[in-house]
Amino acid sequence: MESNEKTVREAYRLAEGNVLDGDGFLALFTEDGSFNDMSTSQSFRGEQIPQVIAGLARSFPDVHRELLEVHAFGDVVAVELRIQGTHLGGFPTPAGEIPPTGNRIDVPAADLWYLRDGKIERFNCYNAMNVWLDQIGVHPDFKSAVEATGTAATTA
Repeated sequence: MESNEKTVREAYRLAEGNVLDGDGFLALFTEDGSFNDMSTSQSFRGEQIPQVIAGLARSFPDVHRELLEVHAFGDVVAVELRIQGTHLGGFPTPAGEIPPTGNRIDVPAADLWYLRDGKIERFNCYNAMNVWLDQIGVHPDFKSAVEATGTAATTA
């Protein structure tokens, strides 16, 4: 268990904005390992994995993960954390890129790391995307959602 926790802590260190070692991060994964962003339902494998941490660092060059709790249970490591940084680069979305706002983020998250033989087999990242977007100035358009729902109900 101790070595699994060390592996996970090393993964966080390698993904820090001031370190950013994508090759080292990827080397901690099994050959068939995956990084799953649960807030966006996206899954990444192989060479996509270091691209994910590099992409986050482009948007938040000073990205830091404050680890609040780390618990190892055999081949599973559970982490409660806060993702912090400054929005200094474009933030990609399905609708296009959100330009830098200079806003600070401090986003609650929980990560589940599943290891096999000391390597990361699956990393499931659960972050509060609604908080993240709010902190960079993206607010939901409730009015349009209500109007669209009303229109859909009357045409059904």
